[in-house]
Amino acid sequence: MTESVVIDRPDVVALIAAMADRYTAGDRTEAVAMALRRLEGGPARTGSLFGVLRGTVRVAEGVDLTEPLPYEPTDAETGAEIDR
Repeated sequence: MTESVVIDRPDVVALIAAMADRYTAGDRTEAVAMALRRLEGGPARTGSLFGVLRGTVRVAEGVDLTEPLPYEPTDAETGAEIDR
């Protein structure tokens, strides 16, 4: 079963090519797969973040983009030991 996705926006194609060269030795399919796997476990944002028209960027309910991210000090900052 063959399935394909056509991306014809030059800026997106160039971004995929650049990231493929950097992270996957030029394998664009794997670069897109990596991005999708990353998005799957990412924050609760939905919709296109590349949109420039009003209404093209949607944020999941309950997410406030104006709030700063919660600060959690690292183990090095707190002096906590890491159990291994």
